[in-house]
Amino acid sequence: MMDEKLIMANSKKNLTLETDSTSDNSDPQGRVYDVPAVAKQEETNVIRAKILVAIILVIAVCSVAVSTFLLVRSQERRNFESQFDGYASEFVAVSIQKTGQLFNAFDAFAVAIGAQAATDLKKDNASWPFYTISDWTVRAERLAELIAVDDAFVIFAPVVQEHQKKEWEDFANDAYPTFYQEAIDKEGGKDGMTWKDYVDQTVPFIHYTDENYQFLPVTRPGETLPVFQHYPLDLFRAIPIMPNNLDMLAIPQTAALYQGTRQINGPTIGFTNIMKEDLTMVPGSLIIQPVYDRADTKDPNREIVGIIATQLQWLDYFEKLLPGGRSEEHIIVVLMSACPKVVDSDPTVVTYQIDGPAATFLGETDLHDPKYDALEVAEVFIDLRVDQSLLPEGVCVPTVTLHVYPNSEMEDSFSTDNGVIYTVVVVVIFIFTSLVFFLYDYFVGKRQRKVMDRIMKQDMIVSNVFPAAIRDRLYARQDEENNRSNQHTFDNEGNLGSKSDSTPLADLFPKTTVVYADIAGFTAWSSAREPHHVFILLETIYGAFDKLAYRQGVFKVETVGDCYVAAVGLPEPVEDHAVIACKFARDCLKKMKETTLKLEVSLGPDTADLELRVGIHSGQVTAGVLRGERSRFQLFGDTMSTGAKMEHTGKRNRIHISQTTADLLITAGFSRWIAPRNTKTFVAGKGEMQTYWMVQAKSPKSKASVLTAPTADEACDTEEISDMTEIFDDEDLDFEFDSIDGMSKMERLVEWNVQALTSLLQQIVASRGGVVKSITLLEAAEGTIGNGPTVLEEFIPIIPLKRFEEEELRRRRRPSSVNIGDDAKSQLRSYLTKISGMYRENPFHNFEHASHVTASVKKLLARIVNMDQGNGLGRRSDGQDNKSVDLSHLAGHSYGITSDPLTQFAVVFSAIIHDVDHPGVPNVQLVKENTPSAKTYKKSIAEQNSVELAWDMLMRDEYKSLRACIYQTESDFRRFRQLVVNTVMATDIVDRELQALRKARWETAFSSFTATSESITTGKDDDEYNEDRKATIVIEHLIQASDVAHTMQHWHIYKSWNEKFFMECYGAYKQGRADEDPSENWYKGEIGFFDYYVIPLAKKLENCGVFGVSSDEYLNYAKANREEWVREGEAMVRQCIAKFNAKQQNN
Repeated sequence: MMDEKLIMANSKKNLTLETDSTSDNSDPQGRVYDVPAVAKQEETNVIRAKILVAIILVIAVCSVAVSTFLLVRSQERRNFESQFDGYASEFVAVSIQKTGQLFNAFDAFAVAIGAQAATDLKKDNASWPFYTISDWTVRAERLAELIAVDDAFVIFAPVVQEHQKKEWEDFANDAYPTFYQEAIDKEGGKDGMTWKDYVDQTVPFIHYTDENYQFLPVTRPGETLPVFQHYPLDLFRAIPIMPNNLDMLAIPQTAALYQGTRQINGPTIGFTNIMKEDLTMVPGSLIIQPVYDRADTKDPNREIVGIIATQLQWLDYFEKLLPGGRSEEHIIVVLMSACPKVVDSDPTVVTYQIDGPAATFLGETDLHDPKYDALEVAEVFIDLRVDQSLLPEGVCVPTVTLHVYPNSEMEDSFSTDNGVIYTVVVVVIFIFTSLVFFLYDYFVGKRQRKVMDRIMKQDMIVSNVFPAAIRDRLYARQDEENNRSNQHTFDNEGNLGSKSDSTPLADLFPKTTVVYADIAGFTAWSSAREPHHVFILLETIYGAFDKLAYRQGVFKVETVGDCYVAAVGLPEPVEDHAVIACKFARDCLKKMKETTLKLEVSLGPDTADLELRVGIHSGQVTAGVLRGERSRFQLFGDTMSTGAKMEHTGKRNRIHISQTTADLLITAGFSRWIAPRNTKTFVAGKGEMQTYWMVQAKSPKSKASVLTAPTADEACDTEEISDMTEIFDDEDLDFEFDSIDGMSKMERLVEWNVQALTSLLQQIVASRGGVVKSITLLEAAEGTIGNGPTVLEEFIPIIPLKRFEEEELRRRRRPSSVNIGDDAKSQLRSYLTKISGMYRENPFHNFEHASHVTASVKKLLARIVNMDQGNGLGRRSDGQDNKSVDLSHLAGHSYGITSDPLTQFAVVFSAIIHDVDHPGVPNVQLVKENTPSAKTYKKSIAEQNSVELAWDMLMRDEYKSLRACIYQTESDFRRFRQLVVNTVMATDIVDRELQALRKARWETAFSSFTATSESITTGKDDDEYNEDRKATIVIEHLIQASDVAHTMQHWHIYKSWNEKFFMECYGAYKQGRADEDPSENWYKGEIGFFDYYVIPLAKKLENCGVFGVSSDEYLNYAKANREEWVREGEAMVRQCIAKFNAKQQNN
């Protein structure tokens, strides 16, 4: 046994090492249990010294590291600038040289044409513009090669005066066949075209195109520049019209350049957007070279008789400028023209990025990075040496400048990691030095932290067991004993100290109020739940109560089963302890209802029906530490027992208050909070007592009752409580919390079923590797399967279940990681909502009962365990033994039922739909009434009708995504349908033929006999056939047991559902839909039902050996309920009749 000293030894040992003084650990005399001041000061000094040394080291290493980094980066910057300057200078020089060569080539070409023309015209006694340049294609091709850009063209356009237009048009049209044929011979025609085809595509007059691309004759006065000869022949392959006879002066850019040429009597260049062969527009320049009538370049009287025009694409120009350039040499080139735009679309500034031999067009503005302005290399790129001031207004001959800048990519190519590497080396040295410096301190600190962590953990445990004040007193007493003696005595059992050595730590608290809050209906509810669901409920509710208690200053004493015990007025006395306790009780009632309403969605039906029964009593309490093993702070006295009896004699959803507590409330000014109970309450050991109900406030805005919970500061404000001086009957005092969560009970049931099926759908999809494909190919099967004359005809004695495959087990994913999709979830919720609406409002056969059956099915499926090694779990689909993989661990359940998620889903799905549209009368009555469904189905009428209705709805197009999650193959679809049919048909326990068949199959399956002849007939081996037989039988008995699960659960559950079933049957009798009065034989009938169906069924659950402890649980409850029914059944029947008659009278 552990006494007070042992408690102190475990929680207070080495307390002087504690450094955290944030908590108030003081005794009543004000002594603080903390580290001595000297030790704290020394520790502070050491810490300061460590910090100072660390700062010095950090400053030193940072200084060296930064200096090294900056030096390296500075050298890299100088290398970068030097490399750029050399590369940019080379680039500019080559650009200027190439441009000069380009203009020289054009000038030589024009001079040659002029010289030859002078000779030819003199010889032929002709004159300009009636001249055709001989060998045009060969000459133009050579010139294009000199230009060395893609899509280069050369155009010759003679100057045609106004009086010469008609004559020149005739001349040109006569010359075109020869020109076209010569070009075809050199270049080849487009798509096999002949000169005639080209002539057909030539406009026969000097023309221009308007904005609608119509070819119109030139009618303006003055000279024209019609295109005459050009290279290549197919200048624009995408345009089916030849450019010949197009007046170039009709093009604004060409006209402006021509005017410049006229003024300076020399070549001109201009920025423009030029058209490529594919009709796309790119920035470039148009160059015009004049052709003179005389070859003598020094003759001042020579006249311009034509022009040679070409285009220059700067992108191609720069790409071919330095073909040997390095790819890491990234520069930005900006071309600027000194002339304004001729048309708005023409650029005057263009920017390119040069990456070694490659070039990229960036845009028609200056896009260089301004941070590189200081590194600019700029030169005049094209200068025709024209004095702009001598030109007339509107005429401009541009000067093109070339601006070259580096970019960040080029700078980055010169950046290395050397600076970082050197910095890292310095930092590593610093870290190494620091580690050496702090190594010793680390190990010392580590030991101290371990000791302190252990002390803090022990202190936390003690704080959870004892109130803070009691804990501090325990610490103080232990300190006093340690100060008196450094030696400890041990009792015979090895415990520190002895109970006789010191007085127990106990006190009398004269002014306290205790609260007992018991969960009414918990025992019955838990009988139908899995163990982890029980703990989820208790942890959630008690956790909510703990938060309320913490906020309101209520001391939680303990939880005993499903009873929560709390007290106010200890260990710290409080004057208004009764007021605080009552408010806490009211808040607990509200929190209880809120919590159960929310939990019903996850924990299933009837959770929201759980209610709190609260008892409150005030008086003196003896409280202290009861020493021994698992010592704890406990309360004793008459107040505790009376408080417990207040709870026992109270009612659900009520707060039962003793006379003592009521007097304290009245004294505090809260008489409106209570109402006397109509009759005195008999309390064992005390006799009759006048007790009170705590009442709820009426909302001023509504007649509905609402729960109010004033804060501690409002406790004395009596105006917060509405007038409640009227007399209340007991039945008027229930606390009401309707629609706290905004959902009706039916909506919560639907949502719970949605979660249940969603979980199983996730398992199905996970078994397929998380894949959900379209099931369009199954439309034919969906349209035929299930469309037989009746559902019952589809029933088969043995369902072939799916065999295990190792590959499938390996590709299975974790179900929680699978998302079935929003469409499938939405369709599932829609489907179950409609299913719930198809249930009739019967007292028993309703959607709530279907949900209760579903809960039982889920519980039994979860309990199925592998009880032996001969159930086929280790057999592979190919029939071979699998010794390398233990599939029993992977499958987890017997007979393959729960190893196949589709089987689980089908059984749970069947439980939900098995009573859809149930009329509330047995099948035999439907036959007597000759209803339409009875005419169709003959037998198992309600069951077949339920399957048909639910199945037809599921097959609608609106639930296609849902069906795709359920099955993906026709075999899965057929198995799902068969499982649903067999499972629902199993709920018809009245049909003698079906029952006889089930009984015979049970005897065959769970006996030593193996039906070899049957297996031969089916073509399956004995093991597989018997396993399928057992699985089919287990499924049928599982749904049968779940359908009457209320008979094998807690008495209160059985009592509730039995009453509902009686009301349904008795109501049918009163409506003339039953021949016999069920009340006359209900008592004996239930006994017979237990003896001949329920208890044998429970024994079968036990005998089949797959349900674990649930089979014992169901059998024990069934026997207990039978005994209870024998004792109370007759009285219950009379009560049911009375309730029915009272309800009829009220209606």
